[in-house]
Amino acid sequence: MEYTENDVAEWMVNEIKFKGILSQSDAIDYVKSHFGDEFVFVNEKGHSSLSKEVKKVFRKLHAGKIAWDRDGFFWAWT
Repeated sequence: MEYTENDVAEWMVNEIKFKGILSQSDAIDYVKSHFGDEFVFVNEKGHSSLSKEVKKVFRKLHAGKIAWDRDGFFWAWT
C-alpha cells in the first residue's frame, strides 16, 4: 500500500488524541516501520525528523489543538 503525508499526519493526530502525548522518537520509529523511510529525514544537526510535508499536513489537521514541547521533544494535546 502506498502511504501519503496525510496518512502519517492523521496517525499522529489520532495517537495524540488517544494518548495525550507523542514523543518525537516514538513517532519517528513508528513512521519508519509502518509508513516508510520517505517520511523521515536527517536534519543538519544529525537528528531524525519528520518530513516538512508531514509536519505541514499535521499542522493543518490539528488546527492549533496540539503543541510542540521544545524541551521534551514531544507533541501534546492542548
